[in-house]
Amino acid sequence: MTQHLDDELTREDRPPRPTTPDHRAPAGAPVRLSRQDRLILFVLCAAQFMIALDFSVLNVALPQLGTDLGLGQAELQWAVTAFALPSGGFLLLFGRMGDLYGRRKLFLSGLALFGAASLLATFAWDPASFLTGRALQGLGAAAIVPTGMSLLTTTFPEGPLRDRALGISGTLLSLGFTTGMVLGGVLTDTLGWRSTMALLALFALIVLPLAPTLLGESRRPERPRLDVPGAVTVTGALLALIYALSTAADQGFGGTDVIAALIAGVVLLVAFVLVESRTAEPLISLPMLRRRTVAWGNLGGLVTFSMMSTVVFAMTLYLQEVLELSAFQTGLVFGFQGTAAAVSGGFVPKVLGLLGARWTLVASLVGQGVSVAGLLVIGTESWSVWPAALCLALACVCNLGAIVAYGLTVTSGVPDEEQGLATGLVTSTQQVGITVGIPLLGVVATTTSDRLSGVHTVLAIDAAVVLATAALVAFGLGRARPEKH
Repeated sequence: MTQHLDDELTREDRPPRPTTPDHRAPAGAPVRLSRQDRLILFVLCAAQFMIALDFSVLNVALPQLGTDLGLGQAELQWAVTAFALPSGGFLLLFGRMGDLYGRRKLFLSGLALFGAASLLATFAWDPASFLTGRALQGLGAAAIVPTGMSLLTTTFPEGPLRDRALGISGTLLSLGFTTGMVLGGVLTDTLGWRSTMALLALFALIVLPLAPTLLGESRRPERPRLDVPGAVTVTGALLALIYALSTAADQGFGGTDVIAALIAGVVLLVAFVLVESRTAEPLISLPMLRRRTVAWGNLGGLVTFSMMSTVVFAMTLYLQEVLELSAFQTGLVFGFQGTAAAVSGGFVPKVLGLLGARWTLVASLVGQGVSVAGLLVIGTESWSVWPAALCLALACVCNLGAIVAYGLTVTSGVPDEEQGLATGLVTSTQQVGITVGIPLLGVVATTTSDRLSGVHTVLAIDAAVVLATAALVAFGLGRARPEKH
């Protein structure tokens, strides 16, 4: 398991890399990406940006979409849930399939499916056709995200090159979420909700023709068996849990279907652990989960994603319902947040080089928690928009650092043939984090009669959770073996 990738995998069509023999920059030399590196990074990051965009670009368009297609208020959540279920539920399965049968093959298949599904959603004629398109988009995203991350971590070897590549990828991931909120409002107001889906189709059509010529294939020479029982139990567990959490955001946790789904998810997770402990080709390596860097890194990732999504949700309510800003003005506030993330993205590799991935993760969590706590000064006065924008921007910058650092922490020291397993965990943590935050805390903001008081309560809990996690991660990673760069 610790042999180099060349001993385990055969690669096809991989262009030669103009770097030193061990693919690292010489000591003291500045880290530079070759032209081929930049093209590969463009393709992989554009695909990740497209998926991040999909998480937020439709939010502002939901009321118009519902009126056009005849979706009632209670049914609008399915525009989001139909995407979240397959995109989160199939991540681990597709990440492992990429390891076993070829990452490029699955990545390209996901791109093609996502593009076709986006066109179906664009031209949807009724609720069923639209939700089918959204579900197929989610299935395509489940193939793109883990295989794209695996292709990135195996293309750029551990060290400064991977640090820089993941820094750029994390910047675009963070920027995609905030850009989607701004673009969603602008496109919906000017061209209608269908233009938001057409934008995603356009991204897929740009990336898909470039990918086959730039990305090399990887697969094992032997014909491994897929862990079917593990795939069935973990996919079922994730589907049940994501459904329960997504539905609870509107119905609360007392609904019969929510409780049933939560119980089913827990039972299937227990069954999955039992299956994985007895199979020769596990979907998730249990020894990998016992790595401190994997366990604590994923905890940091889960918290940074879930708590930041909660902040965005709570602040959207605050800006529109307390300060009574328009959707476009709210988008501009979050656009400032996205700009701050884009500008700071170039500094993340420098911080990583100074502190290392582990302590960058801890420092970023602390910064995110303190920035969120700073939002507690906001009130009903119009001037509150300025500290809100500033603290949101700082929180977003720290969130970006945590995103990059936790990905590096989890994948560091993992053999290349197991990168799909590691990145599958990274991307599953990302999806679950985005899904779980709003149902767990957002309901406080929506059910409190005093909206400002509810937002303050959410922000206080959010900041406390992030800061407590920073302390736990610092303790856990401080006892882990040193990183090998």
